[in-house]
Amino acid sequence: MEKEFNHEPSRTATRLRTISSWCSCGLWLKNLKRQIFLLFVVAVLTSGLNLHAEGMTVSGILDSSLQSTAGDAPGFSLGMEEYANIRFQSKIRDRAAVYGAVNLIAATGNYAANAEQMSALGIGSPFDSTPYVYGENYIAGIELERLYFRLLGESVSFDGGLMRLPFGYGQVWGSSDFLNPRNPLKPDARPRAILGTAFFWYPTEETKLLTFYSAPRDPLSQKGGGSFAGLSFDKHWNKASIQTLYSFETPKKGSDNGIHRAGLSLKADLILGFVIDALYTYNHKAKTRLDGLSFSGGADYSLFGGKLIFLAEYLYNGKTSSTAKDYGRTFSNTHYLYTSLTLRFTDYTNVSAAVIIGFDDTSFAPILSLNHDLFQGATLIISAQRPEERYYLVSTKLRLRF
Repeated sequence: MEKEFNHEPSRTATRLRTISSWCSCGLWLKNLKRQIFLLFVVAVLTSGLNLHAEGMTVSGILDSSLQSTAGDAPGFSLGMEEYANIRFQSKIRDRAAVYGAVNLIAATGNYAANAEQMSALGIGSPFDSTPYVYGENYIAGIELERLYFRLLGESVSFDGGLMRLPFGYGQVWGSSDFLNPRNPLKPDARPRAILGTAFFWYPTEETKLLTFYSAPRDPLSQKGGGSFAGLSFDKHWNKASIQTLYSFETPKKGSDNGIHRAGLSLKADLILGFVIDALYTYNHKAKTRLDGLSFSGGADYSLFGGKLIFLAEYLYNGKTSSTAKDYGRTFSNTHYLYTSLTLRFTDYTNVSAAVIIGFDDTSFAPILSLNHDLFQGATLIISAQRPEERYYLVSTKLRLRF
């Protein structure tokens, strides 16, 4: 099952980019990139001295991770990673704001090897050069994760830049979330951003109308083919919410008439918390039928004052839908089921167990995790997965929030 998930756009897939082969001037480029990297880190650290004076606030996380794997292929391996996600925002009076986020990574062993393996995905593009540089016993890199502005009105707002546009209420599969898909094997990963614009109108406190535009997936597209435009409508009540969504992808190779997407998402907080999330993708050239449907539905329930939480969510994955292999995600099965159980021992410690089942090939991926708050702002996370048969992954992570 790992083959279906390991290229999902997630924070891990985001930060494990490509390490390209160096040309004859590689040593010079390597030293130049290292200097740029160090200058950037120094600038971030020193700028913190004047943040409050400039009206800017900074927050983020620092993850120190140790990972080991064992199995038939590959065998035993070990890796270390230091990862920081630094987020900043600055308000411009009460009418506008600027937001941004940067990822800083230093890795060795497993993490560096995975980045090298993924380099094959970028070979042949004009941007084979990598954000990673070589250190003495590590690779290091920088990535811009978010960078956008927001203009504020009385009942409207306008966003533009590198940002996230989430859709749907699903907790696991995110059928409607076609612009920023998630990875169920990495639920705490930050989804990728898109370069686009969004206009929000709030007629009432319970109602939202959104219109959006996103640049094509291919950053070299100059004629606009494959770009996205659409709108969504949200309505909230005390115990229920509904969202409708429509998007049109402009014509490109393989879709001469463009691609239509229509979605519906519902959630209700009754005795159980119910959610339904669906997106239908229609490509006239491909003569799409039921295979264009991605449908997920599930429920969650808590017992003993929230100390025990159960979650289950089913996915119907049409072969040309938004969650299908080669059509936005890499899920090859038609039917999936995700179930999880979380037990909170104290306010500081919880254990969760989850399993992802693919019914077509009878595959399953169990996930175990332990979270313990050492003190405010510091969490120890230990997790174990079997993403593929006869292949095991164990990681220990210290997460600091600032």
